[in-house]
Amino acid sequence: MKEGHVARVVVADDVLQPGYRYALVAPTGKEFALGFTPDVTPAEMLRMGVFDGAYFDGVPREFPVSWFAHAKIADTAPDSALNFFGVHASLSREEWERRGWIAHEHDPRGWFQWYCRYYLGRRLEEEDARQIKRWRAMVRHVAQIRKHCKPGDTSCRRVQRQALLHWAYDTRG
Repeated sequence: MKEGHVARVVVADDVLQPGYRYALVAPTGKEFALGFTPDVTPAEMLRMGVFDGAYFDGVPREFPVSWFAHAKIADTAPDSALNFFGVHASLSREEWERRGWIAHEHDPRGWFQWYCRYYLGRRLEEEDARQIKRWRAMVRHVAQIRKHCKPGDTSCRRVQRQALLHWAYDTRG
C-alpha cells in the first residue's frame, strides 16, 4: 500500500460468503501486477454481456452500482442471448466446482469475482498470483483467433471469443 492511501474495508453480501471482509489497499483500477493487463474492466464486461447474464445472484452491494447500471443481467434463468457474442461459452458453476477451478476461500465464484475485487483494490499475494496465472493461460486462445480469423471478423470463433471476454480479453480489434 502506498503512503497516504487509507485502506477501506468491504463487507461482502454474497450468499456464498456471508460476512466476508476484505481491505482495498490499492486505488481502483490501478497498481496491477506486472504483466496483468486486462483489456476490459468489470463494468465493461457486464455492459457487453458475459456469463449468460447470471454470474452473480442479483446485484452484489459490494461493487459500485454504476457497474450494473447498463449490465446485461438475466431475469430468471441464464440467457446466452445476453452474451456479447450471443453464444453460450462456459460450463456450469457445478462443473467448475467439480473440477476444482472455483469455490476457493476468498472468491468462491471464481476468476471474475476475484477480478472485480482486485480491480477495486484488494490484494492477496498468493491468490492474485494464482488467478493471474490462470488469466495468462487464456492467451493461447487469442493466438488461435489471430491465426484462424480475419481481423475484425467477430463472427469467426464466437464461442472462443465469448470465453475470452469472460477473462477480460477483448478480441474485437
